[in-house]
Amino acid sequence: MKKILFGISGFLMLSFAVSCKKAEVATTPTAEEGVSDEIKAKISALGLTSAGAYKTDGGYIAEGDIFLDDAMLNSVPEQQSLIVAGEEHYRTTNLVTGLPRTLTVRYSGTTTSISNAINAAINRYNALPLRIKFSRVTSGGNIVISNVSGVSYIASAGFPSGGNPYGSIRFNTAYAGWNANTLTSVMAHEMGHCIGMRHTDLACRQYSCGGSPVNEGSGGVGAIHIPGTPTACNADPTSWMLACIGNGTNRPFNANDQVALNYIY
Repeated sequence: MKKILFGISGFLMLSFAVSCKKAEVATTPTAEEGVSDEIKAKISALGLTSAGAYKTDGGYIAEGDIFLDDAMLNSVPEQQSLIVAGEEHYRTTNLVTGLPRTLTVRYSGTTTSISNAINAAINRYNALPLRIKFSRVTSGGNIVISNVSGVSYIASAGFPSGGNPYGSIRFNTAYAGWNANTLTSVMAHEMGHCIGMRHTDLACRQYSCGGSPVNEGSGGVGAIHIPGTPTACNADPTSWMLACIGNGTNRPFNANDQVALNYIY
């Protein structure tokens, strides 16, 4: 069964849509539920698809795992010029700056499986020779991970602004019992959004999520192809930034993921 994991403000079917097979989650809300034409226009202006967007506590979820509050919806993209790609491994126009840099991560909850997934995801990033590192802290934090419940996504996050990472990841405790490697992959995915990564199958989200063809778009946040990564929509079936994932799936950084991260950071 597929699940929506990530949302912008997030991994696997974006909410990170997560999936074992390529089928919609029973709890997925009705497409565009509670979303006015005005809000749809604002979502589109940010370079995201408004198709399937829905209202959630404190804002809206677009593209499965991207959380958008009023501030984000009313913001002006930092850069309008971009390359619209039809290829794999994309980044936004806005990235984390001030490198080399260590980003601090704090978990405001107490769920052991989620806490362990955070540590494991941090270790995955820190094992790479990047100019960006992550460190767990107990107060403050550049990225704060919090528990949520009663939502239709697994996890959600957003994109950088002002040279800083997106500051929040929301993790649905309904999935706290999932496989440890899957939870780690979800957490690493959402952290990827926070530092500027878009979905690997952005131009063809049905590749990991099933269903009808969907192109998430580019617009103000950008969909810039990362040199050295595949150019075919179905060329990378194991990327950590695929839009959907299923319980039991492990997505450590593959060779193309590492090329992408090394190129940016």
